[in-house]
Amino acid sequence: MSDKRNITDQKRRILAEKYELRRKLYKSLVRDTELPNEVRENARCKLADLPRNSSFTRVVNRCVFTGRARSVYQLFRVSRIVFRELASKGMLHGVKKASW
Repeated sequence: MSDKRNITDQKRRILAEKYELRRKLYKSLVRDTELPNEVRENARCKLADLPRNSSFTRVVNRCVFTGRARSVYQLFRVSRIVFRELASKGMLHGVKKASW
């Protein structure tokens, strides 16, 4: 199950990168109030025609091991649960359990 989630997320990342420039161009045209309404409406239609998954807001940081979407450390790309297990086993370089 986690593999499917991670694969879907990876596809979204690729699409978002592919359509990033087009999306920014159309958004800037829509926001420019000095342009004629016809041009802005045309840009709005083209923006709506872009794939839904090409938006960066649909990209979710997921744990590489479990596919969990919540509480994922960006630096390691693992969830807090997996991070704790790996840190306890000494599998993460530069991370050790605090004790005082």
